[in-house]
Amino acid sequence: TTTEGGFAYWPGESNPSLWGSSFAGHFLVEAQAKGYFVQAETIKRWQRYQKQQSLAWRRNSQHNEFSHDSNSHDLIQAYRLYTLALSGDPELPSMNRMREQGEIGLTASWMLAAAYAKAGQPEAAKSIMSKLTTKPKPYQELAYTFGSDVRDKAIILETLILLNDRIKGLEMLKDISATLGNSNGYMSTQSTAWALKSVALFAANEQKGEMKFKYNFNGKDVEANTRLPIVQVTLPLAGAKPAPLTVSSNNKGSLFIRVISEGVPARGQEEDESNNLTVTVSYADVNGTPVDPTKLEQGKEFVASVSVFNPGLRGEYKNLALNQIFPSGWEINNLRLGGDESRLNSDVPTYQDIRDDRVYSYFNLRANETKTFKVILTASYAGTFYLPAVSVEAMYDRTIYARKKGMVVDVLKRVSQ
Repeated sequence: TTTEGGFAYWPGESNPSLWGSSFAGHFLVEAQAKGYFVQAETIKRWQRYQKQQSLAWRRNSQHNEFSHDSNSHDLIQAYRLYTLALSGDPELPSMNRMREQGEIGLTASWMLAAAYAKAGQPEAAKSIMSKLTTKPKPYQELAYTFGSDVRDKAIILETLILLNDRIKGLEMLKDISATLGNSNGYMSTQSTAWALKSVALFAANEQKGEMKFKYNFNGKDVEANTRLPIVQVTLPLAGAKPAPLTVSSNNKGSLFIRVISEGVPARGQEEDESNNLTVTVSYADVNGTPVDPTKLEQGKEFVASVSVFNPGLRGEYKNLALNQIFPSGWEINNLRLGGDESRLNSDVPTYQDIRDDRVYSYFNLRANETKTFKVILTASYAGTFYLPAVSVEAMYDRTIYARKKGMVVDVLKRVSQ
């Protein structure tokens, strides 16, 4: 939390994130409603911050992180008002003022309707909803509200449920369920969270009953049943060998199935790949002389440099994540501990997480810009190890990525003189 009562996006930041403050507060309110302990003072400080921001909001203000995008600016206010209503402390004057603005964004309008519904004003909510379409245009946002058309559909579904419009809600549910079940599609963590939340809310209002189904995996029949609206079954696979799976429902209603497969490439089987982004990796000693990372003498101190270039095909990239995992024979020299970060002539990321065997760096990248991030290491333990792939991708759009394949590296035992 910040001194104002909001929430920062990255640990250690002093300025609250406008969207992140609503998102984090939303989570805390929902958790509290489910019986989890949340400090009352944290909620009170957050409510004060939300009220202050809602009162200060002006649609044409240029002093906010959404000033370039009126739809995002509208939505952040509507979401703020929704979370206040959800917490039991609605800000009706600000809601009325926003409603009177006229043409606000589609998703913001749906969110404002949800705020009125939560505030006990269903007629105002229905009046707003009556003029709205349920079909947002496809898009994927890298920052600001981190939105997508799927996330927006989930917001619309939740509003329809709050206003008991089950007919339109069912159509939206089918649309969202199809997206959730598409194994070839990409959904950010926020889109997934909103989608699952809205689907679960719809299911919770359905007539309760036992879900019965059976599945056959690898030739073995299994009968299953549950009274929960969602059930997850783990099916272990032996390597990459295919295993047949069939599922059938023993109920009259529809059974929605999603098969998720996870894994990592076998050692040495990664490939260099890139899409809308390029990455280069190099290694040098502390004086800048290139070194061969596959053969390093024990005790050798060296620098791993990763340069990331945005070719400008899709404008500025927000919230890129660089993932560097190092072999167990190498040790990361965390210069923060000694306050000696000036040793590296490196670009500074927005946030960096340094762990025992890996470094995560998060940053933005303008069109046609290159940023280089450096990590100083020591080849500490003799032996043969595997250096995993270096990868960088947009946190909220998996179509923007680049990776360099891994390699076997040797740390040669130092010979005593």
